Amino acid sequence: MNRILALVAVLFASHSFAAEPTREQLDFFESKIRPVLVEQCQSCHSETAKAKNKLKGGLLLDSREGWAAGGDAGAAIVPGKHDMGTLLKAMKYEGDVRMPPKGKLAENIIKDFEKWIADGAADPRSTEKIATAEKPKLDLAKAKEFWAFQPPKTHSPPMKANNPIDAFILAKLEEQKLTPAKAAEARVLVRRLYFDLTGLPPTPEEAEAFIKDPSPQAYRKLANELLASSAYGERWARLWLDVARYAEDQAHIVGEDKSLTYPNAYLYRDWVIEAINTDMGYDRFVQLQLAADLIEGNESKHLPALGFIGLGPKYYDRGKLFVMAEEWEDRVDVVGRGLLGLTVACARCHDHKFDPIRTEDYYGLAGVFASTQMYNKPMKEQTEPKEKTDKATKAQKSKAVEESMHIVKEGTATELNVFVRGDVNNKGPKTPRHFLPILTDSLKTFSQGSGRKELAEAITDKRNPLTARVIVNRIWAAYFGRGLVGTPSNFGQLGDRPTHPELLDDLAARFMENGWSMKWLHREIVTSATYQQASIGDAASTASDPDNKYLGRMPRRRLGAEGWRDAILSVTGQLNREKNGGPSLDPLDLKQTRRTVYSRISRLELNKFLAMYDFPDPNVTTEKRAETTTPLQKLFVMNSPFMLAQADALEAKMRSEHSDNTTEATQQRIEFAYSWLYNRKPTEREVSLAEKFLQGGDEKARWKQYAHVLLAANELQFVD
Repeated sequence: MNRILALVAVLFASHSFAAEPTREQLDFFESKIRPVLVEQCQSCHSETAKAKNKLKGGLLLDSREGWAAGGDAGAAIVPGKHDMGTLLKAMKYEGDVRMPPKGKLAENIIKDFEKWIADGAADPRSTEKIATAEKPKLDLAKAKEFWAFQPPKTHSPPMKANNPIDAFILAKLEEQKLTPAKAAEARVLVRRLYFDLTGLPPTPEEAEAFIKDPSPQAYRKLANELLASSAYGERWARLWLDVARYAEDQAHIVGEDKSLTYPNAYLYRDWVIEAINTDMGYDRFVQLQLAADLIEGNESKHLPALGFIGLGPKYYDRGKLFVMAEEWEDRVDVVGRGLLGLTVACARCHDHKFDPIRTEDYYGLAGVFASTQMYNKPMKEQTEPKEKTDKATKAQKSKAVEESMHIVKEGTATELNVFVRGDVNNKGPKTPRHFLPILTDSLKTFSQGSGRKELAEAITDKRNPLTARVIVNRIWAAYFGRGLVGTPSNFGQLGDRPTHPELLDDLAARFMENGWSMKWLHREIVTSATYQQASIGDAASTASDPDNKYLGRMPRRRLGAEGWRDAILSVTGQLNREKNGGPSLDPLDLKQTRRTVYSRISRLELNKFLAMYDFPDPNVTTEKRAETTTPLQKLFVMNSPFMLAQADALEAKMRSEHSDNTTEATQQRIEFAYSWLYNRKPTEREVSLAEKFLQGGDEKARWKQYAHVLLAANELQFVD
């Protein structure tokens, strides 16, 4: 029977692998599955264990061929059938075999394995031997012919336009025989601009002032004012924090153990906000996050920037090599996908299957982080306890942790061996620390300590073809719902090709020419006619380009968790704009009304509100947020204490503005609410419906219910 099950598993596996796994499936395996298999399984279920006569149950889990063949108990994994196979049953502790034997894995890990198997168990690992010495030499010259590895350069606009962006967009629309939408009306445009640059809606007075200003300079003047506000940094920091996989603890914490919780992690978040508000050049922004201590010394005010590395995932049993290898992979991945738009971590076990990145290139980067230590840096001088008792020393040590920030410092310069097939016990040749050859004119090894400073300089070198392109594309995607490259963290062969390659190149080149200024880039985008289009376009063009790939109209966009909560607090008068920064808040705590960017982010248990509204997994770098519509979201809108409290606040605000109980006061309250929430006047039908609803019953209760309905409406959650 076991042999039959094993045969079934092989047949399923063969069918599954007939089609190439998708990028998303491979990313899921690399980030969620492989680390667990390496950390929890391979000591007993690998070729290495087999060679040492330590193989358990006849089951190999270090390659797809291994688990497809099954073990003594039968099929371990049946792709597409998570309820079959022995692996999940053992992980769930269902039956006599319980794996891993030292303790059941966290429920979220088991769920990840269920999803992986149900989706077909994509697994790029193979039993093929890696013969490093016999590998064919990488033809860098040929590889650099690929568009992403050619340095960006400015292009002459293909037609006349006030903004070069529009010239490229219009030329492509003409080529596709599409017609651009008309310009958005002033009311729509001012609301769009406020939300996009500050993450907050305009007040009725602010909207009205713009609408009534006839000067041609009014729009650009307003854009500059919003870019100069502190709200701008609070709005745009979140994009970066998603990329940086910012969090304040770890996914695996047992009991009261706080060793994997990062003290004062918010200092990194606040540094990002401040850097964006002061328009720090993106090149320096990146450099400081990799090597502030090496660039400016150990007393630099920019040391919190090192949280980019220091706040990354950290695991138990850190003294073990296979555990540290997982942490190094995280650092390589956030640099690779986050800064360079390349899936460098895919080369951990074998040369990259699609991009010109060798296994030794992966370990050349991993060596930088193997030469770096994570530690708690005291924020003020520590003194010896007067009473040198164990109790006093322990109390002082605990206080020292709470008054420190978790960053990185130099460790012992280390050249890593290539771990053959990712197995730390199967060591190949050592490889010097170095940058990716495909992104440099010549291979340069790092010799200054860990190499972090040299890595930072290589990434932000203007000759590097990817760094500017990647951040320009991320910011573009935040405005238009889709990047010029549709895969913001993958500019390699498996990624999308740019829809407007000349525009992307031109923007990236001019971005660098303008001091890597993010404010310049935002200004360039929002002052384009492309950005100022209406969201309803020409019917024929919309039918021909339903995905709006060629930007014949401005997409209607839904606010994320932060934007929606901030908007609600703003229109009800509850938003605290006086206090910026500081310790993190709980967005569901009714007393904590600062902006949502200041929420505490936990890898162990993400805040329920953030999770409900598609906040990304802070364990990995995120290229784009998902957008879901679920019953839980609707139930939250209808019943949550947060929404009920905001309805109370809006009802009180309407009543305080127009306290009379006359028919005229009722209409004024309705108009007042619409001007605050939607920046427009209500239609006659909307007024009529409201007046009918407000008649009879408990007047205060009716007004509160009416306020609740207005806050729950889609119009407050979407931006045209």
